[in-house]
Amino acid sequence: MRQRNKPWADDFLQEHRELVIAEPKENKSKWKEVFGNTNPIHLEIGTGKGQFIVGMAKQYPNINFIGIEMAKSIIVDAAQKVKDSEQKNVILLNENANDLEELFAENEVSTIYLNFSDPWPKNRHEKRRLSYHTFLAKYERLLTKNSDLIMKTDNRSLFEYSLVSFSKYGLQLKEVSLDLHQLDDPTNVMTEYEEKFSSKGQPIYRCQVKFQS
Repeated sequence: MRQRNKPWADDFLQEHRELVIAEPKENKSKWKEVFGNTNPIHLEIGTGKGQFIVGMAKQYPNINFIGIEMAKSIIVDAAQKVKDSEQKNVILLNENANDLEELFAENEVSTIYLNFSDPWPKNRHEKRRLSYHTFLAKYERLLTKNSDLIMKTDNRSLFEYSLVSFSKYGLQLKEVSLDLHQLDDPTNVMTEYEEKFSSKGQPIYRCQVKFQS
């Protein structure tokens, strides 16, 4: 879906460089210094408008959260949520997931979240899916040993594809849910998309997998 241009986005990002880090590649291997503590770092790839990452930051104050969002017109909404929440354990990066290894050092991240990622349904776009094996290799290098990747989506085809991709890569399946909200998980923090789709009766799929190296 095409995003509406926001002419004020550049000014907002310039004014709030503490929320959306301007030169994030300079902080590779130094993110705990940026947060000013040694708490574990959790990374959301495709953070959207920020409801999930802000909710998680509130729920887990002893974890540092970093959200990556490529679309400038969307990340400003997420930044506004972070600003309003006054949470100090969440920052945002206006970057592309293809550049993860330029942003984070090996073993710098403890958990990765993929929430409602673009399914890229055409076969010729398979390499763009965030659960494609080349992305899994990037995640493995960034993550600490025995760390988790947690995925949520409303797209069953992407979910099935991802389960196969995870299995082929040798990941351990810790949890698979074909209808997340039937579990009534009190710790689940919903994204904007999740609220929208679940309110229409659309099942939400979730899986948690572990990198074992």
